Amino acid sequence: MRPLVRPARLTPGARVAVVAPSGPVPDDQLEAGLDILRGWDLDPVVMPHVRARHPEFWYLAGADADRARDLEQAWCDPSVAAVFCARGGYGAQRMVDLVDWAALREATRAAGPKVFLGYSDTTALHEAFATRLGVATLHGPMTATTGFLKHARAQEHLRTTLFAPEETRVIRAGTPHAAALAGGRARGVTLGGCVSLLAADLGTPDARASARGGLLFIEDTGEEAYRLDRILTQLLRARWLDGVAGIALGSWEGCGISDELRALFADRLGGLGVPVAEEFGFGHCEGALTVPFGVAGELDADAGTLTLDEPALI
Repeated sequence: MRPLVRPARLTPGARVAVVAPSGPVPDDQLEAGLDILRGWDLDPVVMPHVRARHPEFWYLAGADADRARDLEQAWCDPSVAAVFCARGGYGAQRMVDLVDWAALREATRAAGPKVFLGYSDTTALHEAFATRLGVATLHGPMTATTGFLKHARAQEHLRTTLFAPEETRVIRAGTPHAAALAGGRARGVTLGGCVSLLAADLGTPDARASARGGLLFIEDTGEEAYRLDRILTQLLRARWLDGVAGIALGSWEGCGISDELRALFADRLGGLGVPVAEEFGFGHCEGALTVPFGVAGELDADAGTLTLDEPALI
C-alpha cells in the first residue's frame, strides 16, 4: 500500500463546497455549521441538492443522480478548494457508481486534488477517492452534525488540520482511557472508516483486495456486539485483513457494553498479531479527531499516537 496524493492546505478566503451524498440535512444545523466555517474565514457554498429530500425514501437527501451530480460539480469546479460532506446517514453507496469518476480524474489532473472531508456513511466515498483517484482524504467532523457543532475540540483539531497541518502530524488518542489491546508499533498507510461500510464495500468496484500494509482506523455506531462480530468475521473470512500492519479502534457509540466489545475485539483481531490501539477518539464521539487517510505514518498502540511521515495536507 502506497501513500496517496495529498491535497493542498486551505488558506483564508478559500471556497468550500458542501455536499449531501447520504441522508437529509437539518436546515438549522446546516446554517450553524456554515456560520462556523465563515468564522474560519472560509467561503462555503451549498450545492444545489443539499437541502433536497427524496420523494419516496425519507432517509435520502434527494435523488441518487442529483447527489452524484453535486459531488461532481463541486470537485470539478476550479474555484473550489475543498468538498465537505454535510452529514452521513445512508445513501453514499447508492450514488457512488453514478459519479463520473473520469471527469473527477481529469479535474484532479488539471488542477490538483482537493480536500474531501467526511465520516460515517461517507466511508464508501473515502474508498472511492483512494481507489479511483489515488487521493488522500480526511476522516473528520461534518458541517451539519452535532459532533461538529457542539464540540470545540473537534472544531479546533479539524481547523488546525485544514490550515496548519504540520501542527497535527502527531495525533494523540482523544480519550482519557486510551489503551493498547495489543501493544507495539507499526508502520503503514492510513485507511478505514465505518467498519460496517468497509464490509459492505467488499466485491464492489471500489474495494481494495485487502488492507495489507495499512494502518486501519475503524469505528461504528448502533451495531450490537453480535453484528460487529459478523462484520469482523466477514472481513477475516474474505482475507481482507491479511497483512494489515496495525489497527486503531475509534468510537462505538450505541454498540454495547465496553467490556463485551473489548473481549470481541481481542477475539476477532488478536490473532492478527499486530498492534491494536483502543479508544482512539475518532468517529461518532464527542470531540472527534480528524484522521487523514492515505498518508504514511507510525501507530504506537502503547502511547496512543499516530505520527504521520508528512502533514495531512501539503
